Formats: sequence, C-alpha cells, structure tokens
Amino acid sequence: MAFHTLHHHDPGTLRPRFWAEVVLGSISALLFLVTLVWRDWIEVLFGVEPDAGSGALEWLIVAVTALVAVLCALGARMEWRRTRSAGAHASR
Repeated sequence: MAFHTLHHHDPGTLRPRFWAEVVLGSISALLFLVTLVWRDWIEVLFGVEPDAGSGALEWLIVAVTALVAVLCALGARMEWRRTRSAGAHASR
C-alpha cells in the first residue's frame, strides 16, 4: 500500500504564502466593506477622532484596504496557478 504525503517541496502543494494572502486579503476586503458602510467605526470603537471628524482617515483606510485586498487576490491567484501548473508537469 503506497501513501502519498504532501510536503512543501511537492509541486502540487499550496505554500503557506497562498494561505497568508487569502487570509490577509479577506481581512482587508472585510475592513474595506465595514469602512464603506460604517464610516465612523474608529470613533465609536476607540472613542477618538484621529482626523477631527473630517473622514480623511476613513477614506485612507478604504483606499489602502482595497489595494491590499486586490494585491493579495492577485498574489494568491499567481500562487494557485504556479502550484497547479507545477502539479500538472509533475504528473506527466
């Protein structure tokens, strides 16, 4: 009976980088949506107004979290494709 174990050097294995990108991208996307819907969450949660109520910090959070979510999604996609193409080549 043969058992196949997956190791990090196995071409068909997703590396931790993929999972880190998925988690960070998901958190960023969630924070992006929360900030779009609930603009004063920083003031409510922390009891401070870092931008004196102008909303500039919230727009900065929206921009940064959107950018991080997109970059993480692209990185995870590249990692996914790398793993799948390496797995296909290894099975030949």
